[in-house]
Amino acid sequence: MQSTIETTLKQDIHSAIQACFETTIDDLVLQPTKKEFEGTYTFVTFALTKALRRAPQQIGQQIGEYLVGNSSLVSGFNVVQGFLNLSLKSSAWLQVLQDIVADSSFGNQPANGQSVMVEFSSPNTNKPLHLGHLRNNCLGDSVARILKANGYEVVKTCLVNDRGIHICKSMLAYQKLGQGETPESSGLKGDHLAGKYYVEFDKEYKRQIAALVAEGMTEDAAAKQAPWILEAQDLLIKWENGDEETVTLWKKMNGWVYEGFQQTYDKMGISFDKTYYESNTYLLGKDIIEEGLKKGVFYQKEDQSVWIDLTEEGLDHKLVLRGNGTSVYITQDLGTTELKYGDYHNDRYMWVVGNEQDYHFNVLFAILKRLGRPYAQECFHLSYGMVDLPSGKMKSREGTVVDADDLILQMAQTAENRTRELGKIEDFAGDEARKLYHMLALGALKYFLLKVDPKKRMLFNPEESIDFQGHTGPFIQYTHARLCSILRKAESNGVVAAVPAEGFAVHSTEAEVVFYLSQYPARIQSASDEFSPALISLYAFELAKLYNQFYAELSIFADPDPQAVQFRVALSAAVAKTIRHAMGLLGIDVPEKM
Repeated sequence: MQSTIETTLKQDIHSAIQACFETTIDDLVLQPTKKEFEGTYTFVTFALTKALRRAPQQIGQQIGEYLVGNSSLVSGFNVVQGFLNLSLKSSAWLQVLQDIVADSSFGNQPANGQSVMVEFSSPNTNKPLHLGHLRNNCLGDSVARILKANGYEVVKTCLVNDRGIHICKSMLAYQKLGQGETPESSGLKGDHLAGKYYVEFDKEYKRQIAALVAEGMTEDAAAKQAPWILEAQDLLIKWENGDEETVTLWKKMNGWVYEGFQQTYDKMGISFDKTYYESNTYLLGKDIIEEGLKKGVFYQKEDQSVWIDLTEEGLDHKLVLRGNGTSVYITQDLGTTELKYGDYHNDRYMWVVGNEQDYHFNVLFAILKRLGRPYAQECFHLSYGMVDLPSGKMKSREGTVVDADDLILQMAQTAENRTRELGKIEDFAGDEARKLYHMLALGALKYFLLKVDPKKRMLFNPEESIDFQGHTGPFIQYTHARLCSILRKAESNGVVAAVPAEGFAVHSTEAEVVFYLSQYPARIQSASDEFSPALISLYAFELAKLYNQFYAELSIFADPDPQAVQFRVALSAAVAKTIRHAMGLLGIDVPEKM
C-alpha cells in the first residue's frame, strides 16, 4: 500500500542521510514525481543545503546512490536541481498490488469512533425538486458516503420546510382554482401538482398588483394590499390557530408532495435516516432565548423584541425573537439544532446549504458558541455555489426552474440516443436497456454536479455531461464495462488473476496504474477532510484514463508470458474494484456490460 511504501522509503532516506552526512531531518516529506520526470516519488533536498553546506544536487546524488545500494525499494534515481526523483523496483509494485487484491475492505477505513450528522435536501413543499436541489442532494449524499468510508458513523437527515406563507400560497390557489384536482385525476406527480398552484398564485398575484398600480397605488403598497396575499396571510393565521379545514387541506397537499418527493429520491438513490418537519420544530428555540436572556447573552428592546450583539464576531445586531413573541428563522434553527443534538449526540453537525445562507449560519454558530453549547465548535456549513443553465438563472415562482424529474427523463433519452449512435450496447432486452440508460443518465448528471469544487458556482450543460469521452461519468462507466468484459473473457479462457512472485518485471505503464491505485485511501482521506466529492470524481477519471492508456499500450491476452497475462488480469480486477468503489462514493452505479 502507498502508506507502507512511503513509510519504508522515508525510513530508508533517513538512514541514507544519517549514513552519508551523520545528521537527521525532522519533517521528511515525499511527493509524487512530476509527470515530465522519470520516477515515482520525489524528495526535495533544499531543506538540507544550509545545514550540510552542500549544493542540493550533490546531496541528492549521494542519497540516491546510497538508496540504490541499500534500499529494498529503490531501483534508480535522477536529480533535477534540488529534486531527487526515485524509481521503485518491480518487487515493490508486486507487493503493493498483492496488498490491494488481498484487502477486501480497500477504500474503507475502520470505525474511528466519531459520528457526524449531515443535513441536506431540505425541500419546500410548495414545489417539486429542481436542478438546484439535485446539486444539494448529490453533494449531501456523496459527502455522507465519503465520511462513512473514512470511518465515521453517519446520520443523514432532512429538514422539510412544510409550513409558512409560501405553502399557504399554493393552498389558496388550489382552493380558488383546483376544483378538486388530484394527482390521480391530473396525471401529475403530487409535488408537480402543488408546484403548479404555486405558479398560478404568482401569476394572479402579479395581475392584482398591476391592477392596483393602475388605480394609482404604489407598487409596494399594492404588493401588500393585493387580495390574494391578504387571503394567504389569513390562511397562515388559520393554520397556526389549528383551523380544522385549513389543516386538513395542508395535510392533503403535503401528503401529495411527500409521495412525489419520494419517487424522485428513489430515482436518484437518495435516502435519509431521519426527516424533521418544520411544522414540528418552528416553535422550538423560545426556551433557549429565555435562557440566553437570563445569562445576558441576549438583550431586550423596549418593544420586547430580543436581540444579540455579534459585532465582536464581525457580524451585527441580530433579532432572535419578535416583540409579539413569535419566532424568526434563527429561533427555530437554535431549537432544531438542540433537538438534533438531543436525538443523536453526534460529534459533528453539517448543513449542506447554498452559499446565499452563509450569513445565517455564521450567526447561528456564533450564537451557539455564546450560549456555550457543547456541540457549537463542531458545527459546519458546507456552503456550495448555485447551478446556472446556459439560459440563465432559475426562478421557482415563475415556473422557469429545471424540474428534476424532467431532467432525469431527458438525460435518459439523451443517454439512449448517444449509446445507440456509438454502438456501445450489447443485445439488451427492453427493461435491461432502460435500466442502463437510467444508470448512464444518473451517472452523467451526478458526476457533472460533483466534479466541480462545491464552493464554486457552476454551469450545467446536459449535452456535455452525457459524453462518452472526456471528464464525464459515462466515460468512467464505459471503462468499468470494458474492465468487466476483460474479466469475463479471462474467466472463459481459464485465466486466473494472480500477482507473480518476485522476479517478474513490471512495465512502467503498469507501475503507474498500481501507484495510482495505491493513492486511493489517501484521496478518500483528503475528500473527507475537505468535504469535497470533486477529489473523488477527479481520481476516478484519472484512474480510468490511466487504465485506458495501459490497455492501449500493452496486450492482455496476447502476451506470450502467462505470468504477464495473470498479472494484467489481476491489475484489471483491482482497477474495476476501485472504480466501482469510487463511483459508489459519488452515488453512481457502474454497468458490467454495455
